[in-house]
Amino acid sequence: MRRKSSDREHLHQNGYALLRQAIPGAWLADLRATFDAGVKPSNQWPVPRGVDWRHSQLDVDSRIQAVCRLPPLLAVVGELIGERFFLSQVEGREPVAGGGHQQLHRDLSAQRPGDIVNALAYFDDYGPENGATRIVPGSHRPEPGAPPDDFNDESRSVQLSGAAGDILVFDADLVHAGSLNASGGRRRCILISYFAEPLYASHLQTVGLRNVRMDTSDRFEPADAPIG
Repeated sequence: MRRKSSDREHLHQNGYALLRQAIPGAWLADLRATFDAGVKPSNQWPVPRGVDWRHSQLDVDSRIQAVCRLPPLLAVVGELIGERFFLSQVEGREPVAGGGHQQLHRDLSAQRPGDIVNALAYFDDYGPENGATRIVPGSHRPEPGAPPDDFNDESRSVQLSGAAGDILVFDADLVHAGSLNASGGRRRCILISYFAEPLYASHLQTVGLRNVRMDTSDRFEPADAPIG
């Protein structure tokens, strides 16, 4: 069943969707084990990573790749990008105890608004106590003439919470940030990036710096997985 036009308008207006329990529960134990096995210290990445996060190299794992290709996820990505796209990168991230706080920011589109979409697939329950993501709904398309972003202003930010198996899908221009893992509880997730097909040449130029090992030749059409 296709999502109604009002739901599509809501998605584009807010710039994100939170897919509850999109990952099959039977996969989660294996996904957590894959994450833990792939953790590498900052100095073992081509570009050193932040020390208040665990980073896991897991992009060639078949179950991880299956998560990246879940039909409901691809449907939302296709709707947001609006043209042929590819899976550019996936890596594991987890805020360490006492770490993970980020200032609000945008990841930024490359050539046109909407040509990059990110997703966070959660392998553990998440909330304010263990560093859950903050977002500013609707912030991906500022009104013409709007004042510059004040990333210190948290008045419109929303702290997400939910359960292992949820997936947050968002336009790269949506203002967002990670939060402080005050409790030290596990909050493993994977960060997935999808690019519009015209970005493939520039993607290939940086795969080494981003430590991308997986095959990125697959292409997806927005109509391949209808929303809803």
